[in-house]
Amino acid sequence: MTKQRRGKTQPQPQQMTAIAANYLAERRGLFPGQKLADWLRAEREIESHLQSGLPSSSG
Repeated sequence: MTKQRRGKTQPQPQQMTAIAANYLAERRGLFPGQKLADWLRAEREIESHLQSGLPSSSG
């Protein structure tokens, strides 16, 4: 189920995780070999934000 705000569909947790993981990779200089670690960290952060009701953002 998606929430609507001003006619726009809110991103799903997996989409939010992908965006956050890309952001984390960019912050560390896009060096290879950390894709899984970036994904898992982003997943934890998104889950934490969703559970607390806070807007999601990394950094």
